[in-house]
Amino acid sequence: MATVVRSFAIQGIDGYPVDIEVKMLEGQPVISIIGLGDQAVKEAAERIQAAIDESGYVFPKKRVIISLAPSDKKKSGSHFDLAMAVGVLCQNGDIGVKNLKEYGFIGELSLDGRLRACRGILPMIIAGQKKGIKKIIVPEANLKEAGLVHGVEILGFHDLTGVIRCLEGKTSGGEIHVGKKENGPEESGTALDFKDVKGQDELIEAAVLAAAGGHNMLMVGEPGCGKTIIAQRIPTILPEMTEEECLEVTKIYSISGLLPNGHALMKYRPFRAPHHNASLNALIGGGAYAMPGEVSLAHNGVLFLDELAEFSRRTLDALRQPIEDKKVSISRVNGTHTFPSNFMFITAMNPCPCGYYPGAKCKCTDYEIIKYRGKISGPIMDRIDIQKEVHSVDSFAIADQKSGASSEELRVKVEKARKIQQERYAQEKGINCNAQMTTELIQRYCILDADSLGLLRETSEKYGYSARVIHKLLRLARTSADLDGEEKIHQKDIEKVLTCRELDKSNSKMVVVK
Repeated sequence: MATVVRSFAIQGIDGYPVDIEVKMLEGQPVISIIGLGDQAVKEAAERIQAAIDESGYVFPKKRVIISLAPSDKKKSGSHFDLAMAVGVLCQNGDIGVKNLKEYGFIGELSLDGRLRACRGILPMIIAGQKKGIKKIIVPEANLKEAGLVHGVEILGFHDLTGVIRCLEGKTSGGEIHVGKKENGPEESGTALDFKDVKGQDELIEAAVLAAAGGHNMLMVGEPGCGKTIIAQRIPTILPEMTEEECLEVTKIYSISGLLPNGHALMKYRPFRAPHHNASLNALIGGGAYAMPGEVSLAHNGVLFLDELAEFSRRTLDALRQPIEDKKVSISRVNGTHTFPSNFMFITAMNPCPCGYYPGAKCKCTDYEIIKYRGKISGPIMDRIDIQKEVHSVDSFAIADQKSGASSEELRVKVEKARKIQQERYAQEKGINCNAQMTTELIQRYCILDADSLGLLRETSEKYGYSARVIHKLLRLARTSADLDGEEKIHQKDIEKVLTCRELDKSNSKMVVVK
């Protein structure tokens, strides 16, 4: 009979079980690996031969067939090595394992039999737990990440010899238990604080509004006025991630191979700031075997695009669907992969090519300014709730100015507003903050009095707002009221959010001073 060893593969951000079936036949010594594996899977033949020989066993001089089932799904990666090696040893009778079905195996083998760390461990362990596998053997370097999943025994080993001794009952593996208070290296990102920012109180207020409701934000201003330092500090005032959100983010980083060896849980909201020459695949995700892009790496955190107008229009327009749907689907020959992309979209740009419009230093023509701003399409601008103009500050005047509110103080305000929203949408699936409100919820929770409605209608007619923009203004007004602890939206909330559309006013009366 064929020997069946359990392992796992990745599809999207989720794992699924794979049965490694090993059968030996009489004939010319050769290894055949079937089941739609990529080049890394096919090269496992040489790795497992060398590793078995280095572990004190003799690779069988027979025809060895290794099948990865289900055979109709394409598989990639080198983490099947360990399962293949164990299957060969069991099929040849070199080792005896009583309850092989209780084990799952993940690990890449080096030529000397050592186990190398693999990416995508977390989703594969979760798949094993759901399948009812009691024990999963992983490389020692992946122990902390694997230990995040409860209900399954994780055994970590340094080499193939240790795995064999454990399977034969001669020794036990290094079971890992990860404490909830363990700190990770990403804590270094918490050094930024809003108290370091002076002279931009209005912009900080807009940033708090954005964070409180999960709204997107665009900052337009000349170089050095403080756009980037504001954006970098927004994650410091966002609420802490829940355990479920932490696991989601960790899964994405695990699949992408961005978790440092030995590092466990991603506890802090990610902040991604790709360069403006980033390709479409780098931003959205892609490749021969679809991998998460920047929009997914920023899931549950912030995606910051600095110098927005320098990005290609094709790349920016590709952001429409991820911003709206909070997920991105990538179709490849081997299937369609869906990655989550629920992020805050924070952007910054200069008002013109030289960066100094409308000041005297600006030498740009009307045509150059219009062409520069036209790089950002209307649909993208419609998806940005807050559009603020940022003015430069006098460094000498603010030198002695007292520091403003710290990130910790601002986070308290944001968390209070978020708590109100979570209670409000407790019965609404997939809705956690005001920015995610559907049209039906807007009609229910964003009721305006006559004066507020009249002001909103008048402004909408003046600047030609689309229905999407009006809905975004209503969501912003709901967030403004939540920050004040008010149950109803008042006229002051409408007035406040209308100041968050300064770019509309600027575009409508663009005059270049020569």
